[in-house]
Amino acid sequence: MQMLQREHPFASGPGAARVPAEPDATAGNERLTALAGASLLVPLAVIGVTLLRLHGLLSVHLFVGMLLVPPVLLKLGTTVYRFARYYTGNVGYRLRGAPPLAMRALGPAVVLTTVIVFASGIALLYTGPSERSTLVPIHKVSFIAWIVFTAVHVLAHLLDMFDGVSRDFARRSAAVVRVPGRELRALAVGFTLVVGVALAVLFIPEFSSWTQWNAHQHGDH
Repeated sequence: MQMLQREHPFASGPGAARVPAEPDATAGNERLTALAGASLLVPLAVIGVTLLRLHGLLSVHLFVGMLLVPPVLLKLGTTVYRFARYYTGNVGYRLRGAPPLAMRALGPAVVLTTVIVFASGIALLYTGPSERSTLVPIHKVSFIAWIVFTAVHVLAHLLDMFDGVSRDFARRSAAVVRVPGRELRALAVGFTLVVGVALAVLFIPEFSSWTQWNAHQHGDH
């Protein structure tokens, strides 16, 4: 009896639709990366809006910035995990292949600017406006670079991200490969968002020095 050739779970074409593949070792990580990325879209959009009127929305900027820390760490973790597994010779990740060269070159820039912008932001919360001459330029420059690199990264992976999320939560059909661990992935992402909210609430007292300085600078009463 002739054996059917199985396709990669994310392969395109009619063959993939007729004969769903068994999920390989990379599928769970890809689905988690997609879901983690999707969870960042709204908070990142809010951060972008606050930049248009930072004076009036500084508290929102600070709150959402802290909220983003856990889900961003999860997204970085899944990406770095794939990178490490590929370059340490894991068979599944080798067969899946590396991202395009441009995305591989962009990856370290995204990671580095992410670390700098969040580390400098948290440091500014602790030091307050007194250290703004030292840390604010670092935060501003890294933030601009982070926004640019992240925007390119998101746009490049947007279709794959929505495809991964939709496959995980689509209704069962013969054309959709079910990857074990969907509930755990959703729980992990939900957990990071809850922790992010709790972290932001915990840091609210640290906002006061900046909100008071902001009000003084703009003559608010």
